[in-house]
Amino acid sequence: MTWVFWLAAAVIAYAYAGYLGWLWLRAQWRPQPVRRGCVEGSVSVVMVVRNEEAVLARKLNNLLKLDYPGDFQIVVVSDGSTDRTESILHEHAGNPKVHVMLNQLSGGKSAGLNAGMSVAQGDIVVFTDARQEIECGAIRLLMENFADPEVGAASGELMLGDCVNGESGSGMGLYWRIEKKVRELESLSGSVVGATGALYAVRRELVFEVPPETILDDVFIPINVAKQGFRVVFDGRARAWDRPDLGTEREFRRKVRTLTGNYQLLQRAPWLLRNDNPLRFEFVSHKLIRLVVPFALVAVLASAGFLSGPLYRAAFWMQLGFYGLSLLGWTKWKLGPLSRLGDAAYTFVALNTAALVAFANFVTGRETTWAQPPLPREIKA
Repeated sequence: MTWVFWLAAAVIAYAYAGYLGWLWLRAQWRPQPVRRGCVEGSVSVVMVVRNEEAVLARKLNNLLKLDYPGDFQIVVVSDGSTDRTESILHEHAGNPKVHVMLNQLSGGKSAGLNAGMSVAQGDIVVFTDARQEIECGAIRLLMENFADPEVGAASGELMLGDCVNGESGSGMGLYWRIEKKVRELESLSGSVVGATGALYAVRRELVFEVPPETILDDVFIPINVAKQGFRVVFDGRARAWDRPDLGTEREFRRKVRTLTGNYQLLQRAPWLLRNDNPLRFEFVSHKLIRLVVPFALVAVLASAGFLSGPLYRAAFWMQLGFYGLSLLGWTKWKLGPLSRLGDAAYTFVALNTAALVAFANFVTGRETTWAQPPLPREIKA
């Protein structure tokens, strides 16, 4: 039991501190700064939407007001929308900057991305989602990274909060700050594993066709850029904003889907664990180790319960206390600083519970399936 305790504890420590520490050392020892410069090449923004009537008009207005001096195209693919999404898109059909494609049946985001790429004309393609608001100069800042010929993709930063009140300090906001630090250090010393789905840019000729039903297109596309010998960098100056709390149930489902996507990538792209993947170490450390953490937490608790000695007793009761604190976060009781600790504990427990559900989805073969769509119909001005 002793070796089970320490092995599991080492996995947890590496996932949340060890890898971050290694990246910091690597960034100090072998920094790889990006040679940024002024770039005004043509840009196509590709966005796939489905039933986004609540936010679509605001997002299109946001995109049309972005400060970018070069040629700018917006490609929007509606993936089987059944609300007012298509009506909103029809209102913009006369704008020469906006190219709209309508798919009457849902084919999934990956099919929509492939359709959008078929009409994208820009040298650089920017991918974004409907919900987040992009800061005015973000595209121009992302483009500066492509002055470096070694850069094939550049990821922006997702901020949880709003432009007026700043970033959230709640549990999910804390998680995102840690995640962004990992991405920042990966970028400083090499390449990022994946990108921020709300805002990232890729050289058009490096974009691979996304396989049907792919969940993590924002990992699949960038990691294939790295496979072709180019860097994937993170630029924290280019920012998009999103609400920190989308509702407990919705946020949990989103996280389960994301973590299930990691299992799907392993199943569909086994080369990720071979030498073919130049980011294999980073992929395992950043994405896969976190899938093991829930099992390591169970192992630490169970083994500490069986082992004798003050260290193991303390570990057992501290872990139980931490889980008890997460219940405080779940209840949303306002108890000052204790509430903030409870919120962080609840977020940690929820994320690891989502990882367990994702594992169950993988084992049982539960994946989101999509109907095979017809070719999207374009709206002509």
